[in-house]
Amino acid sequence: MPFAVYVLGLAVFAQGTSEFMLSGLVSAIAADLDVSLSAAGLLTSAFAVGMVLGAPLMALFSRTWPRRRALLLFLAVFIAVHIVGALTPGYGVLLAARFVGALANAGFWAVALAAAVSMVPDGLRGRATAVVVGGVTIACVVGVPAGAVLGERWGWRAAFWAVAAVSLPALWAITRSVPGGVPGGRDRGRGGGTAPVADARGTASAGQEPEKAPAPDRTPTPARTPAPIPVRDELRLLLTAPHLLPTLLTMALVQGATFCAFSYLEPLLTRTTGLTTTWVPVALALFGAGAFLGVGAAGRYAERRPTAFIAYGMAALALGWSALALTAGRPVAALALIPLLGMLAFGTGTVLITRVLGLAGRSSTLAGAFGTSAFNLGAAVGPWAGGLALEAGGGYRSPVWVSAALMALALLTEGARRLRRVRSRKRASGSTAG
Repeated sequence: MPFAVYVLGLAVFAQGTSEFMLSGLVSAIAADLDVSLSAAGLLTSAFAVGMVLGAPLMALFSRTWPRRRALLLFLAVFIAVHIVGALTPGYGVLLAARFVGALANAGFWAVALAAAVSMVPDGLRGRATAVVVGGVTIACVVGVPAGAVLGERWGWRAAFWAVAAVSLPALWAITRSVPGGVPGGRDRGRGGGTAPVADARGTASAGQEPEKAPAPDRTPTPARTPAPIPVRDELRLLLTAPHLLPTLLTMALVQGATFCAFSYLEPLLTRTTGLTTTWVPVALALFGAGAFLGVGAAGRYAERRPTAFIAYGMAALALGWSALALTAGRPVAALALIPLLGMLAFGTGTVLITRVLGLAGRSSTLAGAFGTSAFNLGAAVGPWAGGLALEAGGGYRSPVWVSAALMALALLTEGARRLRRVRSRKRASGSTAG
């Protein structure tokens, strides 16, 4: 695996830490900036809104950019806004910095995944993608709890400084390892090695001795890479793909439920469960470990029965969030449920993303961006809905009840999708019989 692929995974680790770390810092931010808990929770929503808008826009704008230049630009902006966020004394500037940082994050993702698979043979594309995406799950296991520890000891601004510091080595390494080619070609990382090219006289360009007679080339002519689909055609294919839009809606609801409870996990644990702040990083690490296991289980078992995996996962999430709301006052029960919910949430979400890419067919370029937008639409709406429940006086359990309600809606949308699919099959079989 080229070193550049691991560099991209390091950058994604920093960005994933930034996206999720506020779940352990909301109380400190609210106290320092003199805002409410719901307003501090909107910082997560602002990041998610930036990802919702940035994913399709950056996927379009960066289609023809040189990859190294695009990655450096997006990562430099990401670092800059975290420095601004660490220094600002005002809530408004921090909110804007979160939004701009998410746009840069979305742009980086749009280029990084394409760059990773272009640097490896076809048989290693899955591994290259897993290395890049694995940065997010490692962020949940390590980065988010570490951010909570930094916030507890040195203030929430220390977590922002840490994200910027972790991103700097990746910025330097990208300049040294990622090829500068434009999208559409096959790149090789530096040091990957290329075969010497022979000139017209049969003399190797690397200074080798000339051959007496070139052997006839019996290598089969490779098939031409199909031309990229025009953007307008990709959009048309996406909007008319059967069952794609209901799947995107289901994905948004599942992620909304996850982020609604996750964004207010710290006040739930410290003010309802009765745990001290030192337990917050432990709980976040448990959630991240569950997410890591859930992604692994989805990749291993979901291909066999993806529909059943999604249905059982969503039903279990609806029951799990309800159980957490009911048992939040019991530390052992709460700490036992948190990793289970992380596993179910990320496992189910991974299979939904795979379904989106499968339904999109040849429009996978924008389908990935639309899936990212749906994921982060839920991440924006969830904390907002949880904040409304808090403002209404529902108590610290209320965001978890909102998560359970969102999962009930997700089950309804998935059930309606499956019912329409069964009816369409019956109509198709009836017309064939006729």
